[in-house]
Amino acid sequence: MKYAARQESKVIRNLRLSLLLLVVVFAVGTVGYRILGDFLYTWQDCFYMTFITIASIGYGEIVDVTHYEYGRMFTVLIGISGIGVLGFVLSTVTTFMLESDLNVSWRRNKMYKKIDQLQGHYIVCGVGLVGSNVSNDLNLTGRTCVIVENDVDSINRYLESNPEQLYVSGDATDNDVLLAAGVMRAKGLFAVAHDDSANLVISLSAKQLNPDLRVVARCHNVKNAEKTRRAGADEIVSPDFSGGLRLVSAMVRPNVMNFLDEMVKSDSNLRMEEVVMSDRMQGKPLVALSHPNQDALVLAVRRRGEWEFNPPSHYVLQSNDVLMVMATPAGRARLAQ
Repeated sequence: MKYAARQESKVIRNLRLSLLLLVVVFAVGTVGYRILGDFLYTWQDCFYMTFITIASIGYGEIVDVTHYEYGRMFTVLIGISGIGVLGFVLSTVTTFMLESDLNVSWRRNKMYKKIDQLQGHYIVCGVGLVGSNVSNDLNLTGRTCVIVENDVDSINRYLESNPEQLYVSGDATDNDVLLAAGVMRAKGLFAVAHDDSANLVISLSAKQLNPDLRVVARCHNVKNAEKTRRAGADEIVSPDFSGGLRLVSAMVRPNVMNFLDEMVKSDSNLRMEEVVMSDRMQGKPLVALSHPNQDALVLAVRRRGEWEFNPPSHYVLQSNDVLMVMATPAGRARLAQ
């Protein structure tokens, strides 16, 4: 924000300077032609003579300065300086139109119109190291997300590699900012700010605005996990705690971790996904769902807290069953349909 303010103030200073120089040239030219014309011409004639000289219109000498030795040299100087200043004015006006608040407001309104049309998207509050990875994976798997970040520099860094990313610049703890990000129509929200207290407030604010929203919060200190959960977070993830378990697993069961890593961050877009069964699937066998879909492999079914691993093809589905599948984005979309 400070960088943008410095850039804007520089543009405004250049614009003011260019307009001031243009006024000075017109004033010097008008007064000069008034004097060189022996005060026989009106101020309007002298101003018009200055204008056609600077604009290079070439209607002829309205004010006769030929009886002075340096009369026409004065016209040459006014013409050269005026053309230079006029070019400076045009360049600064163009820069002002591109860099001013008018252009920023136009782009912001265009961004908000796109966000207003979203349904079932995800909101990522914080675009640091964790938040940027969350957004990247959502985009990679075909899920639309909106990032919310108060630091403009962080947003700009992320936009360098993701220029089409939708974003809202503001404090995610502010209800108005969350509403601008479409929290009332969102499917889920990631509270991944650097501070645990901020993630707690984000979780609380999001749940108050949209009780049906699923919130996953980042928590550095595991002592704050229960507080954040009570504030409204559905799931708590501690990168420090999970990182420790990951280090142990990488040591004692490396092949398992390599497989899980492949499912989490593979460039082939292959992911472990979950799909909730609707009422239309009540009483239907699993084969009716998974057989025609070659881009999805059903690994397990979760029903009322119990797991059925590697279910057979004749397994009878019920509404609200949760399928754990290995699928590409296209395979997941077909299952969801």
